[in-house]
Amino acid sequence: MKSLFYALAFSGLSLPMAADPTVDPSAVSEPSCVILLHGLARTDASMLVMEHALQAAGYRVVNQGYLSREAPVALLADPALRAARAGCGNDTSPDVVTHSMGAILLRSFAADHPELDWGRVVMLGPPNHGSEIIDTFGDYAAFETANGPAGLQLGTESLPDSLPPVPFETGVIAGSQSLNPILSAVIEGEDDGKVSIESTKVAGMAAHLTLPVTHTFMMQNPRVIVQTLSYLNTGAFEPELSAGDALSELWDLGVESVSQTP
Repeated sequence: MKSLFYALAFSGLSLPMAADPTVDPSAVSEPSCVILLHGLARTDASMLVMEHALQAAGYRVVNQGYLSREAPVALLADPALRAARAGCGNDTSPDVVTHSMGAILLRSFAADHPELDWGRVVMLGPPNHGSEIIDTFGDYAAFETANGPAGLQLGTESLPDSLPPVPFETGVIAGSQSLNPILSAVIEGEDDGKVSIESTKVAGMAAHLTLPVTHTFMMQNPRVIVQTLSYLNTGAFEPELSAGDALSELWDLGVESVSQTP
């Protein structure tokens, strides 16, 4: 037995410890749960870097996938959010981080289920008032095929504007850089290549921040990730945070696979 003890000790393992009888297991809090919802024509893989950063910061994460081009928003939102909340277990007021259309799924589901509680929500590039891209190209068959029925609901006078103010503590991060000047040309005002900064704003939000990032890659950008962590932790963004400081914070967490693309 003594030789087994030394073998375990010097191998870097430890022997099981007896439970402390003075500690009530039910009083030990579980990590807060964060639900991730990706955007249109994406998968949960697009949120993996965000997932890793949140886990490194101590959160329990449910990175919820859904078939974004297969059905209208309401039919996508219900099974996705039900599954995500179930994945959060005992946490009945989970935080949520959304990218793009994921915000509209969340708002739609929350409107249909006002009895549910939520924690803090960070929306990345949300089309809270739709996008002129849908107005301009939505009638083309190829566009409908590429974006599905949910995508066609994201015009500037469509589903997003019919939803009520957000019922949760919400911080919005908008992008000001574009990878597609053709698409940006049909969008009114400054934009991220898909959604205008003005469209990201929503009634009831608590904070709004614009960063020099693009719609396509913003959820993998170090500044966006660290600002998301800041809002989830404190309910506020850090507007003065530099790109270098954001990288350092992520490296300190052990997260190095972040995109340097805006």
